[in-house]
Amino acid sequence: MRNSQKHREKILNRLAIGVSVVVFVTVVMMRRIKIETSIDFSILPAVNATINTVTTLLLLLGLWQIKQKNISSHRRVMSLAIILSSLFLVSYVVYHLTTPETKFGGDGLVRILYLILLGTHIILAGAILPFILFTYIRAITGQYERHKKLARRVFPLWLYVAITGPVIYFMLRPYY
Repeated sequence: MRNSQKHREKILNRLAIGVSVVVFVTVVMMRRIKIETSIDFSILPAVNATINTVTTLLLLLGLWQIKQKNISSHRRVMSLAIILSSLFLVSYVVYHLTTPETKFGGDGLVRILYLILLGTHIILAGAILPFILFTYIRAITGQYERHKKLARRVFPLWLYVAITGPVIYFMLRPYY
């Protein structure tokens, strides 16, 4: 790799770390900060579940495209998945900054399942962002072998987060 490419990758990696830290701090703080507004954001959980469902489909399509060796389509589809995930994140933060938290009201095995899904979803969603960005950086800087190696580990975790988000929404939906 040339020095200019190394420099570009270094800048992009620092940006990815910075974005990840800002997002993590924002998500942690949004539980403590509430913004009063007259705007009704109650539609956002359904919007977020839809965004995550479309992201899931895009991730699967992106996987299929790369297995078909359709690199240009894979690149577009995965870029769109990142854009949608970013829109989801903004919508998620707006909702939680402006709306009281909804508590799950189920009990028994359903509650245990909900808490397991929620716990694993939260942990993986918090941890996966920088790795999604690093994987994307490897691709856009032409480091395809490094991209491929990282993607094999990151993809299933991102897919799990994208799938469990809507599942959690549907489990929580009766309590909104």
